[in-house]
Amino acid sequence: MSGRLVVCPTPIGNLEDVTLRVLAALRAADLVACEDTRHTRRLLDRYGVTGALVSYHEHNERERAAELVKKMRAGAVVALVSDAGMPLVSDPGFILVQACIAAGLSVEVLPGPSSALAALVASGLAAERWRFVGFLPRKKAELERLLLGTPETLVAFESPKRLVATLALLAQQDPQRQVAVCRELTKLHEEVRRGGAAEIVAHYQAEPPRGEVVLVVAAAPAGSAPDMQERALAALRAVVAAGARPRPAAKALAELTGVAANRLYRALTEPAE
Repeated sequence: MSGRLVVCPTPIGNLEDVTLRVLAALRAADLVACEDTRHTRRLLDRYGVTGALVSYHEHNERERAAELVKKMRAGAVVALVSDAGMPLVSDPGFILVQACIAAGLSVEVLPGPSSALAALVASGLAAERWRFVGFLPRKKAELERLLLGTPETLVAFESPKRLVATLALLAQQDPQRQVAVCRELTKLHEEVRRGGAAEIVAHYQAEPPRGEVVLVVAAAPAGSAPDMQERALAALRAVVAAGARPRPAAKALAELTGVAANRLYRALTEPAE
């Protein structure tokens, strides 16, 4: 059998969620490339899978990818896993997949667990059109633009240490926006809390969250998409430059565009972060 790469998603918490195809691929592989060999070994030991493990993480991706491609060219079958979920989705693997494609090697991707998909479905929010952004940005301006202006359901990873601040930012501008905080999915203390942004942030202010969090946010209301916000802000800057008072001008533009007046005023007066 010619050398190839097999991308294998692994459980996001509950080890029983591994698929039979993934176990078969791990048993058949000549080499398993993983983020943390100790973490992956626990999964393999659970199912009696033996085999050689090699570390493949964000700090050695380029060097290790070249080594693995060389082995695959010589006929080796390499299984790629991350600590949890699908490799490449906010996890290492992109460089290796790109290197395999460039080398003309076969890349097989197996289906399996995904915290982003599990959270989207569990949220009860619209799933016809959605956007996954990985980890949320830390800069306030970027975060605000994403939370307030995304015109489809937003799915993102967030640190439990920053969750309250993120929800507070959304609640300040759109307190009724529906959100779902999906915490510790598939694990013993799994929690899915749904409601308006103001309600949910109040809960976590009283009870600080722990564990891994996937945040799902309902689509922004019509008229609040990023392009509308940018046009409204550009118009506000123009009329203020022409002599208009900022607050009345922001209020007038809000009535015309649907973008919140206080959002426009703050964007005009606060320095960019």
